[in-house]
Parts: sequence; C-alpha cells; structure tokens
Amino acid sequence: MRWEDEERSENVEDRRGMPASRGVIGGGIGTIFIVLLALYLGVDPSTILQSVPETGSPPATTQQQQVDGKDPMVDFVAVVLADTEKTWHGLFRQYGGTYEEPKLVLFTGAVESACGFAQAAMGPFYCPGDHKVYLDLSFFEDMKRRFQAPGDFAQAYVIAHEVGHHVQNLLGIAEKVQSGMQRASKAEANRLSVRMELQADCFAGVWGYHADRSRGLLESGDLEEALGAASAIGDDRIMRQTQGTVVPDAFTHGSSKQRVSWFRRGFESGDINRCNTFEAGSL
Repeated sequence: MRWEDEERSENVEDRRGMPASRGVIGGGIGTIFIVLLALYLGVDPSTILQSVPETGSPPATTQQQQVDGKDPMVDFVAVVLADTEKTWHGLFRQYGGTYEEPKLVLFTGAVESACGFAQAAMGPFYCPGDHKVYLDLSFFEDMKRRFQAPGDFAQAYVIAHEVGHHVQNLLGIAEKVQSGMQRASKAEANRLSVRMELQADCFAGVWGYHADRSRGLLESGDLEEALGAASAIGDDRIMRQTQGTVVPDAFTHGSSKQRVSWFRRGFESGDINRCNTFEAGSL
C-alpha cells in the first residue's frame, strides 16, 4: 500500500501499556472462560459480549494519547482508519445520510470496553455499545505466523472489516440481527452471524475499491494479500487447525471460500447494495 504520505485519523485512542480493570460480566469467571474459548474458535466478541448483561463499575475513562508519528504501525492504523472515513462519509452522503466516525482503540494484552472485558487472544473486535474498534497490534504478527497471511493490505482488510461492523451498527442492521439471534436456535443464530460477518467482509471490499479507484493506495499484490487473509480466517480453516474437524453448523464467520467471495464482491463493485448477504439465496 502507498500509505506513508496519507492523512492520519484523529480517532485513534492509544491505551497501550495502560492497565485494564477487569469488569465483572454476568455469570462470573465461568462465563468469561466460555466466552474466551468461543471467541478463540472464531465467534465475534460483539455478538457474545453484548448479549450478556454486565454488572459492576462502568469502564474507567482513559486519556486519549495522540498519534505522534514515531510508531510506523500506529501511523499505518491511523492512515487506514482515515481512509475508511473518507469512503464511508462519501457513501453515506450519496444516500442522504451522515456518517459517524468510530474510534479505534489500541491496547496491549487486555482492555475494558462497553461490551465487557476482552483479551488480545480474542482478536480485533467492534463494540456497538461505545462505537469503538479494539485492536492489539500483536494480532498482525499472529496473522503472519499463525494464519500465514502477511502484508499491509491484509492488515488493512482486518481494520476495514471491523469498521464494516460499525457501518452495520449505524444502519440498524446489527440491532436487527442481534434481536433475531436471541430468538433463534443455536444453528439459526450461527447462520445469521455468518451473514453478518460476510456482509462486513463485503463492506471491507467496498472500502478497498474506493481506496484503489479514488485514491490509488493499492499496489501490485495488495488484493492478493487481502484475499489470502480472508481465506486464512475462514471458519473451516480455523476449525481444521484447532480441532481437526469441520462442523458447518457451527460456522459463525463463513468458510474461506465465502469470505473471499464476499470481499471480492465488494472490491470489484464498490457498491454497498451488492453486500446484502441477508437476501442472498446462496452465500
């Protein structure tokens, strides 16, 4: 990606090195352990954490540290976030709406969000309760080593996917899906989760289209990096790695093939109307 000379977003909140107070989630330690295990196997933290009532003190207020230009990885995150802001401001204006920019919180090890306490092992996540994306930069190293998905555009895809969940939240999609999941059977809730995640992949692709066509940020090989990352974090691939067997009814994000297909759909069209996974007969 040609990102070094691009604008940085001011919406990066740097909490790295700050202690995270471990809030008490309803159900206690046993519930937290189950949530962590499920998330390690690929379940979106927002769909689990927001469905569990939280008790105890609210998250402590933290002082936002401005990006100072001394850390290339923080600069990179700020550039990608700024570029997603450009894309979504433009698309929301096109449809007569106003885009509300999310914050992106960088943390180390663990963090307290409006959705509850989270550890880095959960991976990046979006919390609809506070409109923030949470990211431990060590996840990018995991992408290289554990998932074999290196590259700056692969990393940008991860950020854009989480911003895609923010877009779903602003459009009211997240609330409808969460309500449907709470009334559904386990298998049906999983199927709704898959459609939610694949739409976020498609939205990430829409951002990639505009980053490339409107601002020329992409270089040769960048698209392949993102497609490789989408494939690497498919439910079927992760299940083979972690438990040796694939259980389609337990999918929560979609197969590698589905994730690649929906990201490519957004990337090739740049059209959010092509991202309606909930009306698609076949994923």
